[in-house]
Amino acid sequence: MRNETAEHPAPLRSGLTTGTCATATSLAAATLLLEGSAMDAVQVTLPKGREVTLRLEFCRGLLPGEAEAGTLKDAGDDPDVTHGALVQAQVRLTDVPGVLFKAGEGVGTVTRPGLVLGVGEPAINPVPRKMMTEHLGHLAAVQGYRGGFEVTLGVRDGAALALKTMNPRLGILGGLSILGTSGIVRPFSCAAYIASIHQGIDVAHTNGYDHIAACTGNASEDTIRRLYGMPDIALIEMGDFVGAVLKHLRKVPVTRLSLCGGFGKISKLAAGHMDLHSRHSSIDLPQLARWAAALGAQEALLAEIHGANTSQQALALATAAQVALGDEVCRHALAFARSVVPASVDVEVIAIDRQGGVVGRAGGPW
Repeated sequence: MRNETAEHPAPLRSGLTTGTCATATSLAAATLLLEGSAMDAVQVTLPKGREVTLRLEFCRGLLPGEAEAGTLKDAGDDPDVTHGALVQAQVRLTDVPGVLFKAGEGVGTVTRPGLVLGVGEPAINPVPRKMMTEHLGHLAAVQGYRGGFEVTLGVRDGAALALKTMNPRLGILGGLSILGTSGIVRPFSCAAYIASIHQGIDVAHTNGYDHIAACTGNASEDTIRRLYGMPDIALIEMGDFVGAVLKHLRKVPVTRLSLCGGFGKISKLAAGHMDLHSRHSSIDLPQLARWAAALGAQEALLAEIHGANTSQQALALATAAQVALGDEVCRHALAFARSVVPASVDVEVIAIDRQGGVVGRAGGPW
C-alpha cells in the first residue's frame, strides 16, 4: 500500500514508463548475452536525451543464447496501476538482424483495428519499440554483433492489472500495454488517460460505430446501456476529461455523441468547463439559481439554491418546486458541446442522479 499523502505537500515525484523499464531490461539481458556480464543496474537514454539508471531485480542467463532481466516500475507520485509491477524482458539472439517483439505473460495483444498497432501485434507502442531498437542496435554495433534480437516482454500480474485499464474495451487482450512517449511518467499529468480516450474513440469509429457515448463513470455507463443497449466498444470512459472527447471529434467523424454524467459534472460542462474535476472547476450555485430563475422559479427557491450545500440538493429543491432545472442545465451543456464539435456531429446530453436515474436531458434521443 502506498504511504498517505503528506500533510504539508511536497513537489510531486516523476516516475518512469513501462517503455523505459522494457528498454532497460531488454538492454541488460542482451548485454549479458553479448558481454557475459550480469548487471544489477542499467543506464538508458530517454527520447529527449536524458539518461536514467534503473535498478534490476534480476539479470540471468537461461538457455544458451537466451537471457532475462527484470525491474520494478516506479511511477513516482502518479496513481498508475502499474506502479510497483515487475517488468521483464527475455532476449534471444537470432540470425536475422533487427528486433522482433513478442508479448509475454502479462502483456496484451491487439485484437481490433483502429489502434496505432495492427491486429495481432503485441501491445508494445511505437516509442518503446524505437527505444529498444536503438539501444540494442547500439550494443550490437559496439560488440560487432551482426545478428538480431527476439525480445519477449512480460509484466507480472499484468493480465489482472489490465482489467483496471481500458485495454479490454480497446480490444487489447491478455495483459497491459507497454507505453510511453517521453519515457517519463509525470504525476497527475493525465496524458495517458487522455490518450486512452482518443484511442477508444478511434477504435469505435474504425469498427463502424458512428454513435458513441462518453460517460463520466460506471453509473452513467449503466444508464447509457439501459437507454441504448450500446456495446462496450462504443462506450468511452471519459472521467472528467470531456474536453478530450469534444476536441478529438474534430478529427474523427462520428455522427452521434451522447454525453452522460452526474448532474453536478454536467452543470460544470454547462458553465463552459472542459475539465470537470474539482481541482479545475467548481459547482456554480449562483449560476444554477440564475438558470432556475429563467424557468420562473420564485425568489424563495432561488435563495435556497444559493444556500444549497451541493448541486444535488439544489436539483432536489428545484424538482420539488416543479422547476425543470435538470433539463435546463443539459440544454446549456448541449449548447457548449455543440460549440466545440463540428456541426456534423449530433449531440445529446444526459444528466443522472447518484442512483443512475435520468434527471435532465437535451438533444437526441435517437
